[in-house]
Amino acid sequence: MAVRDGAAGGGKAGRADEGGEAGKAAGAAAASGTAKAGAADGDKAGAADSAGSADIAEGGKAAAKSGAAGGGKADQATAVFGAVKASEDKAGTKDDQAPAKADAAEKTPAAAGTGKAAASGTAKADQATAVFGAVKAPKGGADSDADSDAKAEPKAASWGAGASGNGKPKEDARLKAAVAAWVAEAEDKDDAKAAASGDQPTELIEAPKAPKDGKDAKAKASADQPTQAIKAPANPDSESERTSQFVPLKKDDAPAAKPLKAPKPEAKPEVKAESKAEAKPKAAPPAPPKPAAGTPAPAKAPAEPPAPLDLLAQLTNTPPPPETPVRTAVRRVKIWTPLVVLLGIIFVVVQAMRPLPAPKLAIAADKSSFAFGGATPPLTWPSEGQAIVDVDGLGRVGSYGEMKPLPIGSVAKVMTTYIILRDHPLKKGDNGQLIDVDQKAEDDFTNGVKEKESVVEVHKGQKISEKEALEAVMLPSANNVARLLARWDAGGEEAFIKKMNDTAKELGMTNTTYTDASGLMESTVSTAEDQVKLGKRAMQDPTFREISKMTQYTSTTASGTGSGVEYQKTQANFNKLVPAYGVVGIKTGSTTKAGGNLLFAAEKKVGDSTQLIIGAVFGQHKSPIIDTATDYSKQLILAVGKELTTSTVVKKGEIVGHVDDGLGGTTPVVATKDLTAVGWPGLKVDLKITAGDKTLPHTAKAGTQVGELTAGGGMGEVKVPVALQKDLVEPSFGSKVTRLG
Repeated sequence: MAVRDGAAGGGKAGRADEGGEAGKAAGAAAASGTAKAGAADGDKAGAADSAGSADIAEGGKAAAKSGAAGGGKADQATAVFGAVKASEDKAGTKDDQAPAKADAAEKTPAAAGTGKAAASGTAKADQATAVFGAVKAPKGGADSDADSDAKAEPKAASWGAGASGNGKPKEDARLKAAVAAWVAEAEDKDDAKAAASGDQPTELIEAPKAPKDGKDAKAKASADQPTQAIKAPANPDSESERTSQFVPLKKDDAPAAKPLKAPKPEAKPEVKAESKAEAKPKAAPPAPPKPAAGTPAPAKAPAEPPAPLDLLAQLTNTPPPPETPVRTAVRRVKIWTPLVVLLGIIFVVVQAMRPLPAPKLAIAADKSSFAFGGATPPLTWPSEGQAIVDVDGLGRVGSYGEMKPLPIGSVAKVMTTYIILRDHPLKKGDNGQLIDVDQKAEDDFTNGVKEKESVVEVHKGQKISEKEALEAVMLPSANNVARLLARWDAGGEEAFIKKMNDTAKELGMTNTTYTDASGLMESTVSTAEDQVKLGKRAMQDPTFREISKMTQYTSTTASGTGSGVEYQKTQANFNKLVPAYGVVGIKTGSTTKAGGNLLFAAEKKVGDSTQLIIGAVFGQHKSPIIDTATDYSKQLILAVGKELTTSTVVKKGEIVGHVDDGLGGTTPVVATKDLTAVGWPGLKVDLKITAGDKTLPHTAKAGTQVGELTAGGGMGEVKVPVALQKDLVEPSFGSKVTRLG
């Protein structure tokens, strides 16, 4: 752009002179390098041969033509650029002729005209830019060669500057004062010299010296006042046009700039063979000129932009401190502390809002049991078989013989009755379903009479209630009715027998095996211990207790016309101990193989409680076998009843336990009455505290009943209420937050 602008100025200068010396004046104006004219480099006009004015005129025309082509396109933001100097041909004049002709051109009137034209050309340019020199036309023997060389791209750059009449730069007092003020305000004194030599818009660029000796005025007048001298690097090997490069204002603390790289020369356009033949050989390009004396050195190229962190450090002049373990720890604390605090808050809220665990009652360690003083009382045991006696809920008083399986006879009917009532329970006063008597029941009656079995008269087509059938099984021990109930309940005797054995396992009767529902078969075996377990469970059923303590019942199926007991309307209980001695059942059983057997139960009133004495005597073969078993059973009942006694285990108001809130808090509870336990000498009674059917609250006032203290178990257990000694409160906030699980 700078070269074209300079050429434009030269073209206007050529057109301004209409006199006879137009060509010479244009050439002289170009040779002078006047700053105001902005014309093309005068070397093109001065390079014309002094022997012919035609050559001089031709050079002027070429300069004018080149200037006209680029006029008006000057870049206002750039600095002063010199025109690119075209290479000289071999037939050109010597360099020492240019200064003489330049001096002559200054004296001619055409110089003034040229200045006017230059001034009009530079009016379009920015004042901050310098006068551009015109492209020097190459020397040739023909006009076509001159025109061709003038239009061709310049080979090397030659920078000029406007000058006054004496060849020195014209000074601007205002600009000089502005520059001096800017220098005074600079912070870095080390760069003050460089800052004073360049203007603020652009960086200081030194213009190259013309390829002549230092006496030439053009080398000294290399810059105008708005900008400092601009030096264009010469590239004699390239004919391509050199372009300007904007260098940003460098800060005082910016790193040193790197030198600019020269652009690669463009490829030469191919020239036809005919043109090469006609063209005259060109002279070798001159060596780069040395800078004029007193001209400041060119500024270095800007460095690559630094990294963001480095740039920040340079701007703030506070580099990051070195990394140390302490700084690392502090940084991590700053990062993790908010997160830990947030998690802590969430944890506290969740813990505080979680449902509270259900409170529980716990007995005090020193109140978990009570031992009665004295030695275990002696009991009268049979001389054979096996025997055992317990107090329900308190424990075993004693036992006799080896507990090995043996035939038990009709005692097996206790399991039959228990299963029927379990699967078909009866309410008080209810007789239950009516059962159809089948042919098998009638046949069993007929055969039983012949075999002298225990049976009750029934006939096919009759109906018998469930309760009456159970009475027939438990009291006169009717084998035929027991089998009828088995078929009615399970659909077959085999299926019912399986239920009997399964139930025995559930109750822990490990030495018991059932093979029939009546117990007539000798393969149905058990022990006194196992049958006492079953007797305790069966006596918990009210209907079973009611039936087992009956002395007799009235049959609806018996005719009452036969000679045997099986035909009688009134059927008596075979257990002759009922209801004497507090005996309430349960069942007798006897066979030739099994001997006499009795599973008995008796009630004994002790203090405020009624205790159930339950035991068994099996395997008695002394005749009469059933009477022998009955006699030993009576003796055991009487002996144990005599030894039963009471003792105060806990007094009213005594702390017996506490309420545990589940989070470590406890509230003591006390007995509201005296607890009197039942036992015998040497007995250890277990105590327990329970909430019963109540749900413990999380808060309650002192004196609120929260449970019961129990001594013993079964029918003979003794209970007293327990209440809070002080107010029951919810767990504290700290307990809620710190709880686990």
